Amino acid sequence: MYDSDLSDAEWKVLAPFFPVIDDEVSKPGRPREWSFRTILNAIFYLNKTGCQWRMLPSDFPPWSTVYDYYRHWRISGLWKTIHTAVFHHTN
Repeated sequence: MYDSDLSDAEWKVLAPFFPVIDDEVSKPGRPREWSFRTILNAIFYLNKTGCQWRMLPSDFPPWSTVYDYYRHWRISGLWKTIHTAVFHHTN
């Protein structure tokens, strides 16, 4: 566990922005290997430490997986949505 990891209280605020992973429902495509919380923890680690994507510690998902999620969420506007919601949640 790293200092940058989400606490349970922080995850509770962010979790509604991510779809629930239901292992019992069969969906087409490859099954998800990493939880959204783990992906977020990796992104927050990168942000806090300033390390390079390729230098992400091995106990996180592969850097390319983390980057793909980060990029998708940035392009889709999810980061902006989360920022706005957290801002209003704390004020």
